[in-house]
Amino acid sequence: MLQADTIPLSLYIHMPWCVRKCPYCDFNSHAAGNIEEEAYIDALLQDFDGELELPGVRNRGITSIFIGGGTPSLFSADAIKRLLSGIAQRAVCGAAEVTLEANPGSADSSKFAGYREAGVNRLSIGIQSFDDAKLAVLGRIHNRETAMQAIEKARIAGFDNLNLDLMYGLPEQSEDEAMLDLQQAISFQPEHLSWYQLTLEPNTPFHHSPPAGLADNDQLADLSARGIEQLQQAGYSQYEVSAYAQPGKACRHNLNYWQFGDYLGIGAGAHAKITLKDGTIVRRHKQRHPQRYLASVTAADALSSSRVLTEDDLRLEFMMSALRLNAGFRQQDYELRTGLAFSSIEETLGEQVKKGLLERSGDSWRASESGRLHLDSLLLDFS
Repeated sequence: MLQADTIPLSLYIHMPWCVRKCPYCDFNSHAAGNIEEEAYIDALLQDFDGELELPGVRNRGITSIFIGGGTPSLFSADAIKRLLSGIAQRAVCGAAEVTLEANPGSADSSKFAGYREAGVNRLSIGIQSFDDAKLAVLGRIHNRETAMQAIEKARIAGFDNLNLDLMYGLPEQSEDEAMLDLQQAISFQPEHLSWYQLTLEPNTPFHHSPPAGLADNDQLADLSARGIEQLQQAGYSQYEVSAYAQPGKACRHNLNYWQFGDYLGIGAGAHAKITLKDGTIVRRHKQRHPQRYLASVTAADALSSSRVLTEDDLRLEFMMSALRLNAGFRQQDYELRTGLAFSSIEETLGEQVKKGLLERSGDSWRASESGRLHLDSLLLDFS
């Protein structure tokens, strides 16, 4: 039986409001009117109380906290302080990595010092591009100047663990423009860079009406290879498909996702994966709409859905996570995180090695360069 208390536990907190919705975004975010800040923090803490009542959860320490959205930096520093203080009173999380996502707008960046004092020790700034024309197409509310000011203010506020989010493959973006964006981000020497391709997600305006001038797959592959080389030369190691870090600065929270660790989820639309005391693994999902979430928490009914993962689910979901990592996984990782015998995937792994999609080194397995390019088809054999 799985030993829940041996599996790292993280906490994800969702703040569902943005100034306005970007046309490429498929996250659970809603245009902000009057944010009920106090009521929402109350609801989050009440939601967290409910999560701690899950069998075998209360006495497990929390290794990382990630406050995402939406735009968490719409909330005041006082609100974030009350939230983090309330969590610390309820659970052991003294050495946790605490990340907050922020937008570069001047109103947001003026709060950075307050977030640092509140207990946030890692800041993730959604830059996306340093090109004003590209930012306008993406629907962003900041420009190049405010992006650079935000980075400067983050450093002044004392953040020495900083992530910058940056996109490539933007509409009408040349390869040289994308590399210039990346070089600009590198010049600020952030400890971490999330550099990822713009994708047209279902149920977004960009999916329904694709913008002109998008790169084709061959151009994107060339751009990715050139960018990875540039990042490596600057001292960044790729540890996941779109994540690059200076030595020792990989995001602990995201690593826990990819290593198939556990995480609680609180807030409107938050997801969770939890190993319970009896060894079963459940996926939980909270009510998506902010007002419905607020009402349902008050009624102690914030849960939208919950399901126990089957053996088939576990095989596929573990591989979907682990093969995103450059390091891949070890045999014992699979057994300790899923509770399944390694024999349940061993034959399939061997076949993928023969096809050149996986590489094996001792008891470790990882996607090959070809496997990374065809990850979706590779995963079909584990479904």
